[in-house]
Amino acid sequence: MRIRSMAVTVALTATGLLAAPSMASADEAHTTAVTRVAAEPGGSAAPVEVSSKGSQAHTEATETKAAKTLEVDYQVQETGYWCGPAATRIALSARMGAPSQTDLAAQLGTTENGTDDISQVTSVLNANLGTGWYESKYMPNDPPSQEQKDLLWQDIVGDIDNNYPLVTNIVAPPGNQPPGYPSDQTIYHYFTVIGYDDANKSVLIADPASFSGNQIYWLSFDQLASLIPPKGYAA
Repeated sequence: MRIRSMAVTVALTATGLLAAPSMASADEAHTTAVTRVAAEPGGSAAPVEVSSKGSQAHTEATETKAAKTLEVDYQVQETGYWCGPAATRIALSARMGAPSQTDLAAQLGTTENGTDDISQVTSVLNANLGTGWYESKYMPNDPPSQEQKDLLWQDIVGDIDNNYPLVTNIVAPPGNQPPGYPSDQTIYHYFTVIGYDDANKSVLIADPASFSGNQIYWLSFDQLASLIPPKGYAA
């Protein structure tokens, strides 16, 4: 898992991104900016209001007949290898006052090599929530089978409808990456799914890496399904 640590750390440095809240400018740290993330073409989701302050943000929940997004507290990951703790924290924030990234890194056993497996995330989510809701789901086939894709979509809709964000472990190689990712690197990463739009089969992502400032954005379901193999997700 050392590749994850190296790749994300290099990417954060190379793109000049905010790696820790302490690095925010004085103006950024004290000014709240409100933006709205619109649905992708063909979508039916209501615009998602995002209030950002420095390296933190808050999303408002929305719901239409075919789409739903959740209210979460977002933070940029505080180190190049804390995407697992940061993504876990975002998921927890939908249901509780979430622990710090430092606390979650300790609970997850995260090291400078990253967070080894989605099962660690699943266990920490359930432990903090006092529930057995979350299970580890693996997608070993690349490309994934239709059965695996169907289960993923079913998990997304079912979890979001019940106010449980999903945490996904992804592998994003050159040529198949979410917006803003370093195009010359394969990124091993965790991010959080906080909404869906059934009208155009897309998902709302809360991405703690904030590559090129992309924090809350829509991604097609097909691309998400292609990014998870051979890893897994907590749902």
